[in-house]
Amino acid sequence: MHAAAAAAGAPRARAPAFIDPPGYARHRPETTLLYQLVEQHYPVFRELRAEAGRPLPDYVEAEFDAYLKCGRLEEGFLRLRCEQCHAEKLVAFSCKKRGFCPSCGARRMAETAALLADEILPERPLRQWVLSLPMALRFLLATRPAVLSAVLGVVYRAISGHLLRGARLTRRDAHTGAVTLIQRFGSALNLNVHLHMIFVDGAYRSDGSAPPVFHPVPAPTTAELQALVQRIAERLGRMLERRGLIERDAERAWLSGGTGEVGALDDLIGHSITYRIAVGPRAGQKVFTLQSVAAQPEQAGRDGAAEAGGFSLHAGLAIQPGERAKLERLCRYVSRPPVATERLALMPSGQVRYQLKTPYRDGTTHLVLEPLDLMARLAALVPPPRMHLTRYHGVFAPHSRLRAAITPAGRGAGGKGAKPDAEVPAVPKHVAMSWAQRLKRVFAIEIDTCVRCQGRLRVIASIEEPEVIARILAHRERSLDTAEPERAPIVARAPPRQGRLL
Repeated sequence: MHAAAAAAGAPRARAPAFIDPPGYARHRPETTLLYQLVEQHYPVFRELRAEAGRPLPDYVEAEFDAYLKCGRLEEGFLRLRCEQCHAEKLVAFSCKKRGFCPSCGARRMAETAALLADEILPERPLRQWVLSLPMALRFLLATRPAVLSAVLGVVYRAISGHLLRGARLTRRDAHTGAVTLIQRFGSALNLNVHLHMIFVDGAYRSDGSAPPVFHPVPAPTTAELQALVQRIAERLGRMLERRGLIERDAERAWLSGGTGEVGALDDLIGHSITYRIAVGPRAGQKVFTLQSVAAQPEQAGRDGAAEAGGFSLHAGLAIQPGERAKLERLCRYVSRPPVATERLALMPSGQVRYQLKTPYRDGTTHLVLEPLDLMARLAALVPPPRMHLTRYHGVFAPHSRLRAAITPAGRGAGGKGAKPDAEVPAVPKHVAMSWAQRLKRVFAIEIDTCVRCQGRLRVIASIEEPEVIARILAHRERSLDTAEPERAPIVARAPPRQGRLL
């Protein structure tokens, strides 16, 4: 029977009771400031872009439209029912987009961190390498996904070559590996394409007949980091120049005009990268900032970091084999959503104040944006279709012959010439975590267990028809208004001690 028919069928003898587990509050996006700002100002922003002859791309409009429906029971939901006491729960649909939705971004963050920590990254020394890029290259990589892949290949080969040399091995007899998480945002809601690469801190040596042997390498010295970032800058410059993407002379380099094609978001992306206002009478000017702490003196150099030609390479964070909780925290950090709603506030003037995660060296702690300029920044943060933001290299690549022997999950191609062994059971394919599993993993909340009788909740219907949605929500509101407060369970206890007041 169809879900709508099941919901609209014959009346039941007893109306369902609705439950929520202790410690869990259903996400209500319509009560958040970000949702209210998007709901009010996005239609105006879209019309302004259309009137200016630069309408938003379809994938950006789909991002905004889906966000306004995400987590709203009025847009559809699943009905869950306890198998024992028949109490019911409603779970709203989510947009599952990759742009700025905080709720779906948090779900993806939990899923990515669990996958990397449990199934991909082995119990070996690991190190995070962070590469920041010059502003001109940020614009190029934000608008050209194919160029981003080429740049990532150059960077991976440079760092892996450094690790192989440190292990006194060559590419013929040894391999290394990394997982790259591409971040497209900075702490100021600006577009800032940079690379977080989690490398095994060493190399695997294998002759094909025996299990691979891991050879660790020491942490890079300051001199090694400086030489490495200079090597990366030179190789990237040569590669981009061969492709006709940049032009250089003896003093500087600049982006080539290329084909002359102008993207629909190029102006928004350029203003976001350079911290400038994108819309309104002050378009092109610097964003207002608030400086509420004292400025910090310029540091000559940082431990575990080096700079050259606008590139910055940091490799100061190492993770030892037994620090799996630290590894998962790192994976959550590098895969987090771009917007932190708790740092967003509305000023009496109607402007939006956004607090930086860490104060700048000049003492800047907050940005002040017009609501329409906030819409422009959100639009610039939406990644283009088919741009993969998580990449696997070397021994972690899907077709690596060593992946099955190295990763905790034991899944991999096993080599092109590998023969299937009937006696070895097949490793099950990775299955994405469910909504309940994510809540339990991140917040220790049991969402699929009934709080009344500890029975199991089961999905009984998917409700998508507006009339049925309205009837169920109206009944839910009436039942919640008249519901009696939950009584604490009766637990037997020992008699009071002698002389104790009752």
